[in-house]
Amino acid sequence: MAPALLNEYDTPTREHYRILLMSWAGWVFDFYDLILYTFLLIPIGLELHLTRVQLSFVLGGSLGATAFGGVIFGILSDRYGRKAVLQWTILTYSIGTFLSGLAPNLQFLVAFRIITGLGVGGEWATGQTYVGETFPAHVRGRYGAFMQTGAPVGVALASVVGGFIAPLIGWRASFFVSVLPAVLVIFIRKRLPESDVWLARAKLHADSGAEQPSQLDQLLDKVRLLFSQAHRRLFLLSLVLATLDMSAYWFTYSWLPGYLQEERQFSIARSALWVLMTQAGGFLGYSTFGFVADSLGRRPAYSIYSVVMAMGLVMITLLWNLIAANPAVILGFMFLVGFGTGMFGGYGPLFSELFPTTIRNTAMGSAFNLARGVQFLTPVAIALIAQSYGLAGGIFVAALFALLTGAWIWTFPETKGRKLV
Repeated sequence: MAPALLNEYDTPTREHYRILLMSWAGWVFDFYDLILYTFLLIPIGLELHLTRVQLSFVLGGSLGATAFGGVIFGILSDRYGRKAVLQWTILTYSIGTFLSGLAPNLQFLVAFRIITGLGVGGEWATGQTYVGETFPAHVRGRYGAFMQTGAPVGVALASVVGGFIAPLIGWRASFFVSVLPAVLVIFIRKRLPESDVWLARAKLHADSGAEQPSQLDQLLDKVRLLFSQAHRRLFLLSLVLATLDMSAYWFTYSWLPGYLQEERQFSIARSALWVLMTQAGGFLGYSTFGFVADSLGRRPAYSIYSVVMAMGLVMITLLWNLIAANPAVILGFMFLVGFGTGMFGGYGPLFSELFPTTIRNTAMGSAFNLARGVQFLTPVAIALIAQSYGLAGGIFVAALFALLTGAWIWTFPETKGRKLV
């Protein structure tokens, strides 16, 4: 009798937790490398003589690159396995971050941030696929959501480095030292097993004796399968859902530190502390989302968290003056903004349950990162809106996207507890 697959165990084992921990750590440093730039906008702009719009294009370039990274590394992961590609993605974003510290001008900075974006785009889908394929179905939601807590931890780490360390060592050195944790993650991940679901599918293909198609043929086959009648509708629904939610996130965070510094007259250190409050909320939101999703279902969970995020955003932007006299109240709403972003904890489990093993990583990487790639325009849009309505007006738009996310999820089937195929 063949041994049970990891996702067929009754309860998670030590091997499951090793996979979760290392995938989580990769996501922490992945998101940290991406978001650190937002805390260094002002010193970078001063040294390189860049305008607000030019700085926005740099961030937009890295976000746009995540789309290509998600598609490319997703295809590679379906071909070469989850474990190997996880290491490739970490190496890619680490190189991009290190090179960012060497940038002499706008052109080089854009190029190096694009390299970072390619690795960032690939890491998320590969790690979530890895976790989704190995954890039992009845707890997949909570552990997929827990892996997503790496995002607020990464932002919190970026807040500390950008708000407290960068003023002492400079923005270039901040990029240099930021590659060190990723080296450790790559070393540790060599101890992890490959996804046995992926191995079983690869063995089945090998045993069939079918000739291995070329890389181009494989790419075309996966694209054709993704847009086949069986999967096209769900993929497009997933792409729209992720685009709405990504817009809510990046309209919030791409200029949030700058908003607090420029329009609310916060110091760099104080703005970092307040952003840390949003990430405390985010950690709790991600941590609880999976339990809510496993209990109530994927759709109700998304709707609840989207409303919470929208409420917090309205209060810290348009209605700031109503609560400005009470910093504790403002911090409470900052916390709610972060808590609402916990709905991002649902993507790994949801997408794992929607798509089969043959295209799971391709579908996840494409939907999630094409949506993030669209955010190329978000930082620029905020900078342009700010010319007439201030950064508060630009960030407020995030509340509308959050509410749309909570409504759009109801176009999906409920997938709670679905067995992977």
